[in-house]
Amino acid sequence: MEKSVFQQVRDAFTPVLPVGLRTAVGIKEGEATTSVADQEVIKKMFPNTYGMPVVEFVEGEERGTDPINVGVILSGGQAPGGHNVITGLFDTIKKINPHSRLFGFLLGPGGLVDHKYIEITETYINDFRNTGGFDMIGSGRTKLEKEDQFEKGYEILKYLNIKALVIIGGDDSNTNACVLAEYYKMKNYPVQVIGCPKTIDGDLKCEQIEASFGFDTATKVYSELIGNIERDCNSSRKYWHFVKLMGRSASHIALECALQCHPNLCLISEEVEAKDLSLNDIVEDICRMVKYRSDRGMNYGVVLIPEGLIEFIPAIGRLIDELNDLLALHGKDYKDLSPMEQKQYILEHLSEENLKTFETLPDDVARQLSLDRDPHGNVQVSLIETERLLSRMVDAKLQAWKKEGKFNGSFNSIHHFFGYEGRCAAPSNFDANYCYALGASAAHLIANGKTGYMAVVRNTTAKPADWKAGGVPITSLFNVERRNGKMKPVIRKALVDLNGRPFKELVEHRDEWSKETSFVYPGPVQYWGPSELCDRTTKTLALERGGKA
Repeated sequence: MEKSVFQQVRDAFTPVLPVGLRTAVGIKEGEATTSVADQEVIKKMFPNTYGMPVVEFVEGEERGTDPINVGVILSGGQAPGGHNVITGLFDTIKKINPHSRLFGFLLGPGGLVDHKYIEITETYINDFRNTGGFDMIGSGRTKLEKEDQFEKGYEILKYLNIKALVIIGGDDSNTNACVLAEYYKMKNYPVQVIGCPKTIDGDLKCEQIEASFGFDTATKVYSELIGNIERDCNSSRKYWHFVKLMGRSASHIALECALQCHPNLCLISEEVEAKDLSLNDIVEDICRMVKYRSDRGMNYGVVLIPEGLIEFIPAIGRLIDELNDLLALHGKDYKDLSPMEQKQYILEHLSEENLKTFETLPDDVARQLSLDRDPHGNVQVSLIETERLLSRMVDAKLQAWKKEGKFNGSFNSIHHFFGYEGRCAAPSNFDANYCYALGASAAHLIANGKTGYMAVVRNTTAKPADWKAGGVPITSLFNVERRNGKMKPVIRKALVDLNGRPFKELVEHRDEWSKETSFVYPGPVQYWGPSELCDRTTKTLALERGGKA
């Protein structure tokens, strides 16, 4: 492939490994672990992989190791740094034994089941070092949950003599990795399964997993774009910009971008839910802010909105639950009716409380909530233009206030949704180093005979050389939740902690930011230059680990 000058220069970047991964590697094991909740249930579900210790890699003695064939899968949505996980894995298994081989399964877990793969060679992999995207082997969203999938996968693993499989993905993908590890262990199949924590949403983290890879890069890219919008906003001084950001299940991206850019308002889904705010409550708050600024000659501003906000509004969440039940039980009765007849059918079958909420929604949003679903039965929140919904409702209320003599200013809105712009960006220095270390950690977990583990790297607010690499048993992250009507083991999503330092930092400043124009323009993501500019961690990570914003 033809390389840009940027890519050519970026090729020269050499990721820094933690000291414990640089030479001969030993392993230090901690105490036995337990799941975060539902211990007896999880222990019964995973008798072969439950209770294993957290491990840390330390300097050790050189030892001979037989060559090993390893498989790797990219699962779910893209995140910056995925290629560096694979390069770290490749380089490390080759360093341990030059005759080891790496096979990539194409287009996600489906490639394992359908036996579609390539061998990853030195020549092939060198084109992807420090690059964004998942185009090295592609990704997919096939879930590995069924026994026939496990057996089909084992057929190709056995054929290729693959003894270890690394699954790079989010919470669902790592849950599937643990289920697969348990199954192969139960069957005495000689295949280890290792996971790696990936998601730009930032909701796969805990004490052992300080950050999911991709979050650092994506939030820097979004913050640059938001800063550009803020500068334009402060230049023309005539528009309100409503910016929706990725983050269906948690508001970490919106929060980090707010800490970077100081918008006039950043909605946090978790706070909306905790305070039981209605859609009208949110609209009222925005209108009061618009009026305050307008009264002082500032008819402009920036509002950040997390992608999943609509589901966190308790009244709408309760409506969605009832609509889900209605769709499951009676969807066939009204799916083929005209839009008007569909709406009438739904109105006749909703409870009084949810009926009131449904009637306040614009027709297009009501339809999306009541009928449109993704393959897993979830509301497709990314398709709901929450940023337009809010600005329309704000405009309508301000027009009503104008008729009542309560508002004399102007309100003109512009809308943005930043999602794909950040998912495949070239990884920041942090993510390039972090992901390479994750790949190396996965290789050493394999070399030490581990299965059912997730590769982890800790102490990440220090210099990369001082990071601590190791692994955590995936079962230790589990609880049991209802999914599609069944109780299943899942990795608990990490939501924004309303008692945590990042959120408190926002609360401390948001009244000032809403009234004043306190915009910050972070500028483009930096890959080289002064360390204080290009090697900063996210403000979220710094605050969570006891540092300064």
